[in-house]
Amino acid sequence: MAQVVPPHTSERPRSARWASRLAAVAAAAAIAVPPLPAHAQQRGGGVPLIRDAEIEQLLKDYTQPIFRAAGLAKANLKIVLINDKSFNAFVVDGRRIFVNTGALAESTTPNQIIGVLAHETGHIAGGHLSKLRQELANVQTAAVIGMLLGAAAVAAGSAVGGGAADGAGQAGMAAIHATQHAAQRSLLSYQRAHEEAADRAAVKFLSATGQSAKGMYETFKRFADQSMFTARYADPYAQSHPMATERMAALTEIARTSPHWDKKDPPELQARHDMMRAKLSGFMEAPQTVGRRYPMSDTSLPARYARAIATYRHGDIRAAIAQIDALIAVQPNNPYFHELKGQALLENGRAAEAIAPLRRAVALAPDPTLIQIMLGQALVATNNPAHAEEAIAILRNGLAREPDTPHGYQQLAMAYGRKGDYAQADLASAQAAFARGDIKTARELAARAKTRLPVGSPGWVRADDIVAAKVPPPPNRR
Repeated sequence: MAQVVPPHTSERPRSARWASRLAAVAAAAAIAVPPLPAHAQQRGGGVPLIRDAEIEQLLKDYTQPIFRAAGLAKANLKIVLINDKSFNAFVVDGRRIFVNTGALAESTTPNQIIGVLAHETGHIAGGHLSKLRQELANVQTAAVIGMLLGAAAVAAGSAVGGGAADGAGQAGMAAIHATQHAAQRSLLSYQRAHEEAADRAAVKFLSATGQSAKGMYETFKRFADQSMFTARYADPYAQSHPMATERMAALTEIARTSPHWDKKDPPELQARHDMMRAKLSGFMEAPQTVGRRYPMSDTSLPARYARAIATYRHGDIRAAIAQIDALIAVQPNNPYFHELKGQALLENGRAAEAIAPLRRAVALAPDPTLIQIMLGQALVATNNPAHAEEAIAILRNGLAREPDTPHGYQQLAMAYGRKGDYAQADLASAQAAFARGDIKTARELAARAKTRLPVGSPGWVRADDIVAAKVPPPPNRR
């Protein structure tokens, strides 16, 4: 991400100021898709991430065929959910695809969001980020040379004096302006080419997996229709993405040639997609909004799911548990209904009662890691020392798979505290602080843990690593 350029002073050479501004503009454009929202740049607890076993499993099932078609099956790519209502998905490196919850909520079919994910996979498979960074370096080099030549012309004009000086100075400044403008256009042109390439790659991946590109087409067409008025007088060479009309024309040509154009999503996948959207509504929208979106007259499973979640979050826990039990009666082997019951009980101070449904959820879920961490939390929350050993085993197992989970380390620290193992409690607390990005606190806790742990033991080595860790740079503020 671009570093914020500090305000210049009157003593700073103007050519240097232009070079800094160009570097900032170029660095800001170095991401081939819209950047992380400003409020998402905060570290640790300030990052509005969403973690949910059900949604993450669904997105994994959406993307695995795409990743295989792209030759990325072994790349260990992750989907990261951002708590943002806008429709957006983007990549910032070759390891993660970020998806806003708004994109999931607005996609009415699996195919629509799968098409978006296929497009972002196209950026990763094409190595667009690394290529764009190299292009950025090339642009900056050319721009700096142009600026230096312009600055030299300004200096030469000053040495001559008089009218000649004015002409040379104006020519020099014109050269600086032209260099910056040309560099920016060159970089944006490079980005547009990447977007077009990602569109073509996405259609290829979808065709290879026997899926339609219609959902991707529908999504981008909606964006095109929304931007048609504002883009009417836009300069096509000052856009980082292809102009809407051009993009849709190219996408239509390649997407409609697929033999799978009219293929529908499997009903069971559509059902899971509808449940995901209902879950997001229940957790993230006001009860009145949930009621309007899923009125009592709607007796579908997604509607009942959304209302049960909204009831537990904003209403009577007894009514909520009754609604969740009714869902379990319909699908007794749905792990996420059992998880919801455990979560509702846990968050309402009934930790002992939460253990049984969470155990059931862990047994049924295809990837129970996040649910395991919640089960560990429930065991700790009972305040029963007899549960401490089991909680430690469960939490350590979960954290081995999800090592960047501050909350899990906090629960682990509490479990160790119940046992009276304060050395391991300090280490777990240090790991929690480190995962949050609070390096100062992490170092202090790790240093204390080192004094309590045997020198050279695995825990001592981990604590020493935290003490020696470099402080990360402060996050950008946009």
